[in-house]
Formats: sequence, structure tokens, C-alpha cells
Amino acid sequence: MDTLLIIDDEKSLLDVLGMMFKKEGYEVKTAASGAEALDILTNNSVDLVITDIRMPHLSGMEILKYVKENQPEVPVIAITAYGSIQQAVEALKAGALDYIVKPFDIEEIKILVARGLERKHLEIENILLKKDLKEKYKFENMIGKSRLMQEIYLLIDKVAGTDSTVLITGDSGTGKEMAARAIHNLSRRKDKPFITINCAALPENLLESELFGHTKGSFTGAISDKKGMFEVAHKGTLFLDEIADMSPWTQVKLLRALQEKKIRRVGGTEEIPVDVRLIAATNQDLKKLIEEGKFREDLYYRLNVISFEMPPLRKRTEDIPLLIQHFLQKYCQQMGKKMKRLAPDVISLFEAYSWPGNIRELENVIERIVAIEDRETITPACLPAEMLGQGQSNGQRVNLKNGFNLNDYLDDIARKYIVKALEVSGGKIKDAAPKLGVSYRTLRYLINKYGLKPRVSDLIGEDEVEEIANSRKAEKMRVSAVNNGRTAGKETEREGSH
Repeated sequence: MDTLLIIDDEKSLLDVLGMMFKKEGYEVKTAASGAEALDILTNNSVDLVITDIRMPHLSGMEILKYVKENQPEVPVIAITAYGSIQQAVEALKAGALDYIVKPFDIEEIKILVARGLERKHLEIENILLKKDLKEKYKFENMIGKSRLMQEIYLLIDKVAGTDSTVLITGDSGTGKEMAARAIHNLSRRKDKPFITINCAALPENLLESELFGHTKGSFTGAISDKKGMFEVAHKGTLFLDEIADMSPWTQVKLLRALQEKKIRRVGGTEEIPVDVRLIAATNQDLKKLIEEGKFREDLYYRLNVISFEMPPLRKRTEDIPLLIQHFLQKYCQQMGKKMKRLAPDVISLFEAYSWPGNIRELENVIERIVAIEDRETITPACLPAEMLGQGQSNGQRVNLKNGFNLNDYLDDIARKYIVKALEVSGGKIKDAAPKLGVSYRTLRYLINKYGLKPRVSDLIGEDEVEEIANSRKAEKMRVSAVNNGRTAGKETEREGSH
């Protein structure tokens, strides 16, 4: 039960607010003066404060400053008299959540209190979640409580204490580089360099030079001696991502470096000793590449001293809510936006989707939502079309543990695809209707049903407007003709009766 502290020197208002909020299910403490309020705040824990600004001796502004200094997580709602807007502005600058002007509507202050408590609870949940994650999982940026991730954490913890070569496999976007960083950060080499090279991003000659360095004049453009990443990573860790894309010649030089712990720069003759812990990663099947003659078997066994696979997100769906919360917090902070909430059915959609791009795709979805959505609550309408399409059409199981409104879900899908069809049709309803497999009249009805008319009207072309106008004109002419026919018929009947 949330506890409210209401402070006002007007006893009648204090009594009314106290009784009203008790009926609403809150625990209520009241204070008729600033001094009495300070005594309550000093000896009790409260969840929200409502205080009049103008009070004798100890003002509401002083109470506000005390709360912000000593219990900054407690929201404060300021009450001001009519004509004292300047005081309200000063209260907001001092940290008040909001203000309300006397005389005020009871429903309005109920809404402000509910909003303030909701915001406080969300902030506390975020703090606890962040603290819980840090305590449970000391691997930087690696988040997950699933059994699969717990096994990865245990393995990383054991591997980190050795200097053995590690091979990390797994689909793109599963966090292979983060796992490599975690191994480095937990090892005795943590204070030395962690160097990353993406083998697929460089052509053969540049990759060889990047790994082993080169001497001046060894090739066109080599205007001076250059250290390779093996030398730069000396005493530290070298992470080779997408190692399956390394050329056969570079594979030979890498194998020699691992066996002899020495490297030779391109164009050089001197052998340079290096002390490097190597971690390699790939999203390809190295054994299949060996059979095809595209990867050296001896290098594979040199790399595969210790190996593990990063699980795809579709196999660890229980981690999805944690990841969503993490990325929401990250991007809301980066973009200076209020923390967003998730509607219960949205979690089900996230868990039902197969995530072919894994964690990277999930992060991109959250970043996009935070960037373009102004609403505080994320609904299915905020999600990319492919997430809604897959959830509807491929028969994947929807997680019902958080509750699920089928009608809202289907309406959100219909609304999103109608907007999409109108966009690709230049806003022309007659062109969009066949794309959706419905008639012109049906699409017009759905546009009105889902409240899309204001958004769509801007997209309608002149010919569409003219067609609608002509259609309405023809309808009026038809109705007029029918009415005229009825009138003529009645006149004929009258003449006949005479």
C-alpha cells in the first residue's frame, strides 16, 4: 500500500483529501503545518507528498527542497492558489513532479497522484533491475537469466583463468564479441589491450598486414614500418571475428604464429616474439568448410582447444524481458526521453518472434521505437510489420502468461498493414484495396473504423478526390431520380382517383 503525505494549513481541505485518498486505498498521513510535515518525513517513509506552497512559518517550497535533498525518489505535487502560477513554476524548477491550482477538480488530483506513484515505481524497478543484473552477472553487457546463459557464464568464468585459445560459434548477433570481452575482463590480462579484427571486413593483403604488420617498402603504399595487431595486443587478448572468411595463405601464417608464438611482418625477415591470448569466432560450420577444402583442419584443432556456442535468442526467450528493459533504459537515457512502459501483449509478441538477427535485431527494434514513438506505453502498433506478420501467420505460440487481447492484437495488425498499403499506393484507396484483398468500400470502412482518415487524407491524390466527388455526385443524382420517380407516381395516382 502506498503512503501519501498531505500538507495544508487549511484544515477542511486537509480532511477532505485525507478521507478521499483513504477511500482510494492509500495509507494517508496529514500535516497542518510545515513543522509537523518535517517531523513526519524525518520519522516515516512516504511514497508521495502533496503540499500547499503558501503556508506560514515553513513554506511548501522549503518542504519540497527538504524532500528533494533527503528522499529524491519521492514525487512531490504542489498546490498553489489561483493567480500564483509563478510559484508553481518555481516549484517545478525545484523538482516538483507537477502542480495543481485551487480550487481544483478531485479527479484531476487523483490522476496526478496515480501518475506520480506509477513513475516512482517504474524508476525503482529500473534501479533494482540494474542492481540485480550487476550482482548476478558480472559480465559486461551480457544479460540473461536463462539456463543456457547461466551455463555460458560458468564456462566463461572457468575459461578466463587460463591462456587457452577459445573458439566461439553461434549465429550473427548472439553476442560472440561480448563473450570474448568478458573472458578478457575476467582474465589476468584484463589490464592489457583487447584488440578486435573482423576478418570478413578486410581483403587478404590488408588482413595479413593488419595482423602481422609490414616493413617499409614491402608493398605500394607501405611508406613506413607498421606494427601488426599481434604486436599491439602483446600481453593482452586478440579477438578474430568471422575467422572462417580468412584466406588459406593467411590461415597458414596464423597457424605458424600460434604454434611458435612468433610473427614475421610482411616484407620482413625478423621474427618477433608475441604473448597473445587468441579468441576466434564464426557463424559458419568450420567442419563443413574443412570438408570443402576452404579451412585448414590443423588450424581448426589449434583454435578449438576450448569452444562453446552462443545460443540464439529464440532458444532463450525468458531473457527477452530483461533485454528489452536494458535497451529501453539505454536508449531512453541516450535520447533524453522518459522511460517507456510495455503493454502486456507486447511482451508476448516479442517472445513469439523468431529473431533471425538475434540480440542485435532486438536492440535495433528498441532503438527505433524509442527514437520515433512519442507515446509512453509501447503497444503492438509500435512494432515493425514483420514482427506482427510472423506472430499472426506462421502459427507460432503466443505466450499468454501476461494476458493477451486477441481483438486488439488483430486490430493493430490490420491498422499497420492498411497504413503500409496506403503508403506504397501513394495514398490511393483504389490502388491499396487490391493489395489487401478487400473491396474499395471495405477499405474505406476500415479506414474510418481505425481512425486513419486524418492521416490518410493527406496522401490522397487529386484523381482520388475527384473520383470520390464524382461518386458522391452520382449517388445524389440516383437518389434524386428515385425521389422524382416516387413523386411522379403519386401525382399519377391522384389524377387517376379524380
